[in-house]
Amino acid sequence: MFLVAGVVLLGTTYALFNQQLSGSSLEISFSNSTDGEDQPPPQEDAPPGNQIVTGEGQVLTDEAATDWLEGQEQRLRDSAVTSLIAQGGIALLLVGGAAAGFGWLVAGRVLAPLHRVTETARRIAAAPAADRGLHERIALIGPDDEVKELADTFDTMVARLDRSFDGQRRFVANASHELRTPLTLSRGLVELAMHRRSASDDVKRLGEDLLEINTGHERLISGLLMLAKAENEVVERFPVDLADVVDHVIAQTAEEAQQCEVDVQDEAEEAVTDGDALLLERLVHNLVENGIRHNDPEGGWVHVKSRTDPSAGVVELEFSNTGPVVPPYEVNALFEPFRRLGTDRLATAKGAGLGLSIVRAIARAHTGDATARPRDDGGLVVTVTLPTSSQTSPPARS
Repeated sequence: MFLVAGVVLLGTTYALFNQQLSGSSLEISFSNSTDGEDQPPPQEDAPPGNQIVTGEGQVLTDEAATDWLEGQEQRLRDSAVTSLIAQGGIALLLVGGAAAGFGWLVAGRVLAPLHRVTETARRIAAAPAADRGLHERIALIGPDDEVKELADTFDTMVARLDRSFDGQRRFVANASHELRTPLTLSRGLVELAMHRRSASDDVKRLGEDLLEINTGHERLISGLLMLAKAENEVVERFPVDLADVVDHVIAQTAEEAQQCEVDVQDEAEEAVTDGDALLLERLVHNLVENGIRHNDPEGGWVHVKSRTDPSAGVVELEFSNTGPVVPPYEVNALFEPFRRLGTDRLATAKGAGLGLSIVRAIARAHTGDATARPRDDGGLVVTVTLPTSSQTSPPARS
């Protein structure tokens, strides 16, 4: 806008200047004209009328004097116009550059707090979990203007969200702890009633059903506790080779895989990451257990791979299994708590619906992520990505 206004001003000045020169030209032509009758009488030492002596001493008369005068006038005009346009343009560019630089400095100084607000909001939005970056604050220091008011309002909003998420996690953890006591007590009472000598067969069958229901509730509470723990970022991290974890979990679940007639295979290559070994073991255990329990009834397979991608700086765990066909639009919903595929899983009660939720929570607590995609022939392929270990020498595999 400054440059446009400067160009308009320069053009207006040029038009007025050119108009003034044209008026002066008429006056000069009139004062040197020989047609007038009111010419002043020539003085004694002055040259005769219509006669001009140039700076070089050349004497011009009549038409030659008029032509020379018009030439001088044209050169004067060209010189003035050139000076106005050239020097005025250079001055405009210099002043415009200085104004742009000064405006850039002022605008940068004014917008710096807004950039800080934007960067903080972007970091919170880019957190792997919705509540992972809510501890950040802008804490803007400066005059009490509109920008500081915006930053303070943003901090207040984030603080309230942080308290809300934190209170929700504490409620889940406390409620789960409180529910463990009555479940343990009810299990003891049922077992006591079943093992009495006078217990009838009906009482024993009822006791077995109650124990099975109690076991499902215990799994649910354990899953809630694990989910509440996994949603907190892991602070203390140690090198963990995921290949060792895979081998250990497969050995633990071998009996259940044999009962379900599921073949569990692994291609566990060295994949070292930093994290909590117990949480990472729970992640692998949930995925292997999920692949075994939700497989084909006639028997199927579970395939586990672990590898390191040095170019991307990550380690990957890939779990694939046979099973029922999963619609692509239901894959993301399986990572939500208490979400299962179809009503058959609700009837069979093979799990509490927290397995994949815990997997994703643990992965994000280790600054990683977990994704899934359906297999064409049925089943899922779940991929867990975690950062590689920051230590130069990985631990030796057992």
